[in-house]
Amino acid sequence: MKNMNHIELLAPGGDIDCIKAAIAAGADAVYCGIDRFNARNRAENITFAQLHGILRLAHSHNCKVFLTLNIIIIEPEIPAFVALLNELSNTSIDGIILQDIGMLYLASKYFKGLEVHASTQLTTHNRGQIDFLAELGVSRVNLSREMKLEEIEALSRSAHGRKVRTEVFVHGSNCLSFSGLCYISSVLDGKSGNRGRCSQPCRNQYLTTPAGKEFPLNLKDNCAFEDLAGLAAAGVDSFKIEGRIKKFHYVYTVVETYRKQLDNLCNNSTDVVDSSILYKVFNRDFTNGYLKGEINRDMFIDNPRDNSALHLAKDFTSSPETNLETAKGQLYDEKTDIIVAVKAKIDRLSGDKAPLTLTFAGKQNSPLTLTLTSPDFVTSFSSTSLLIPGPEAENSLSAVNLGRILKKVNDTEFYIENMLLDDLEDGLLLPFHELTTIKKKILSAVGGTKEPVAPITLPRLRQEKREEAQPFLSLLISSEKDLALCHESVRVYFEIPSCLTEDSSTLTRIFHNNNQLIPWFPPVIIGESYERAVKLLEDLQPREIVTNNYGIAQEAHKRGIAWVAGPYLNIANSHTLICLKEMFGCEGAFISNELKNFQIKTIKKPKNFKLYYSIYHPILLMTTRQCLFQQVTGCEKSRIEEKCLETCRKSAKLHTVNNTAIMIEKAAGNYHALYHCHNFLNTDIIHDISEMFSSFFIDLRDIQTETTVAVEKRELVEYFAHCIRGDRAAAEELQQHLQPTTHRQYIKGI
Repeated sequence: MKNMNHIELLAPGGDIDCIKAAIAAGADAVYCGIDRFNARNRAENITFAQLHGILRLAHSHNCKVFLTLNIIIIEPEIPAFVALLNELSNTSIDGIILQDIGMLYLASKYFKGLEVHASTQLTTHNRGQIDFLAELGVSRVNLSREMKLEEIEALSRSAHGRKVRTEVFVHGSNCLSFSGLCYISSVLDGKSGNRGRCSQPCRNQYLTTPAGKEFPLNLKDNCAFEDLAGLAAAGVDSFKIEGRIKKFHYVYTVVETYRKQLDNLCNNSTDVVDSSILYKVFNRDFTNGYLKGEINRDMFIDNPRDNSALHLAKDFTSSPETNLETAKGQLYDEKTDIIVAVKAKIDRLSGDKAPLTLTFAGKQNSPLTLTLTSPDFVTSFSSTSLLIPGPEAENSLSAVNLGRILKKVNDTEFYIENMLLDDLEDGLLLPFHELTTIKKKILSAVGGTKEPVAPITLPRLRQEKREEAQPFLSLLISSEKDLALCHESVRVYFEIPSCLTEDSSTLTRIFHNNNQLIPWFPPVIIGESYERAVKLLEDLQPREIVTNNYGIAQEAHKRGIAWVAGPYLNIANSHTLICLKEMFGCEGAFISNELKNFQIKTIKKPKNFKLYYSIYHPILLMTTRQCLFQQVTGCEKSRIEEKCLETCRKSAKLHTVNNTAIMIEKAAGNYHALYHCHNFLNTDIIHDISEMFSSFFIDLRDIQTETTVAVEKRELVEYFAHCIRGDRAAAEELQQHLQPTTHRQYIKGI
């Protein structure tokens, strides 16, 4: 069992008051975002100018600060992102949290002084992914929220074997989708969750389902309060509380309650911590279903609002209406008391930078002496060169010149409040190199002896020669009946299920009998299914695979198997392509379908590397470990069983309040998924930028949507084949044969 005293309590900080609240409540670390590049744009966030004062406050209370930069980055943003990393390199930040593989690559290659954590958006759920991230220099991974305790234990063991720490969410909102694989906000509202703009349509009201639910996608909040000892025994290094869009009183209440529970466990105390206060701040009721492996209908709540009053009303004995009103009144008073008490605590904490007084002294032919005075320390040092008289110049020791030379000091946790030159003889100067040395000494003193880091300038990427060969057509199938579509002019992928059974003989037979087939691995492969997928990879020894899972990519690379990065790896910039090619032997990659025309054009592909783009597919909105039919059509089973994943094959519709259909799909061997009602069809890209791509892809799996297909699949393939050869008439025919369709993402982008 892990030493409880070494487990970190990690708290959210959506704004300065929340950060103060987390510190006051006893957090060991806080994670927060600045006003760009983070996955909670709806939070108030902080500015870079405020970061230095926050670092000083947190570190004075033995609290670490991690900065969230956890979105995918598009090509035009990379200079600004690198400039930010350059600035962060000269702060005392304790770590950065990243999602984008290209940015992980840049951080590991050029910014070795920054500790890097893998975001929850990377949906880390198998040991191969941990190996992959370890190769990128990640020191910590956030494990997927859907993991059960024994899976967490196995992953923590794998992580520790690679000198990687693990963190697990113990409290706060549950996402219905695997993080990073949710596109519902992007598709329905044009606000990408992979860009920190999620509008949470899963929390919305829908038309009442046959099962009688109005909020069928709304999960209860996660609460592992009673499971901390089990998580510690599983080897988890950090207990993370969700809530960067919550208010300061919420943060304080939750952090303080978990602090008491963790301290009790550390001290082997038999005291019982009262967790009832967790119901007095915002909640949707609580569940630990994922952690316990009890994925059931009780994890849902058919109510989008704060559950606090409803929970409290259960203790009263009057009529339901009276009980609720009484509970609301009592709760209002209690919340007011909490807010007032917490506000008094955080108002005593200052997030300002510390003032610094610089006192200069010296005369001709003597060294310059400089004394730094702050609330935290007093230190002095002298120049090695002697002061000499000279004309007014850039290196003369006037107040104006010194202010200009030392202005970088203000970009630290301190600011120059006073510069005292009364004891410095007028008209003297020092060699410029000596002034530079003095500046470095000051920056080192205010930076806690950390040496200033010179800025990194990325080498300019060349645009490699455009594709001369005609793009080839590739397609995906998942049924033996579609094997007839295989022929030499088309590259055919066959889907590997997410939940592999112990007997994979059918799959093995299909691939051995059709050696032109290429395995297509899904985004989520957990536990035993992952081990079976690795064994299948070894048994098949394919010439090539496509994988949407970095764990399988790592396994293919180790075995010398050619691999292509699939469309659900969210690839959006050149540095991701460089990383996958240089570090992991990747031979090609699908560009994210969330990008628009211009965003795709700016990407520069590496030499001898293939780019792929899906021009026709059912639009995935999310993938979930939950059962969606329980809330929509009803299901006789109250919980998901192993056989459900292996054998269940169903589809249904869900309707938004404006009557837009959302398709629910459960294929045998796969997790539940939501799809948009209209398939994606984008033939414009063929005429816009076909020279970038080696292949255009179509998805012909039998996923039911409202898009009708007026021709047989074989004929459809022929139309697409003609279309990618530049036949505009074929493109027009496709528009007629496939209706309705959309390519809004290509127009809008992210």
